[in-house]
Amino acid sequence: MAKYDRPGTLFYLDPPYWQTEGYGVPFGFDNYLQLAEIMRTIKGKAILSINDHPEIREAFHGLPFSLVGTNYIVGGPGKGARRQEMIIRSWRD
Repeated sequence: MAKYDRPGTLFYLDPPYWQTEGYGVPFGFDNYLQLAEIMRTIKGKAILSINDHPEIREAFHGLPFSLVGTNYIVGGPGKGARRQEMIIRSWRD
């Protein structure tokens, strides 16, 4: 991100969801803390989508966010679950 960060840049961040079966790559909680710090200090703007979890709310505390309802479907129709996702942004309106 540092390479492309400038006032006109918009980053979309979609890290692995916290405490889920990841994407086959390690992504520890320190990575979320690092993303939150980057979002607080970049020149451009960033939007991050992630599962709504108390620890994620703590990591990104102070950054504005919206909640969006979604259905997680694992294993086919009828086996999903209603959840909330957080859309976190680096700027205030």
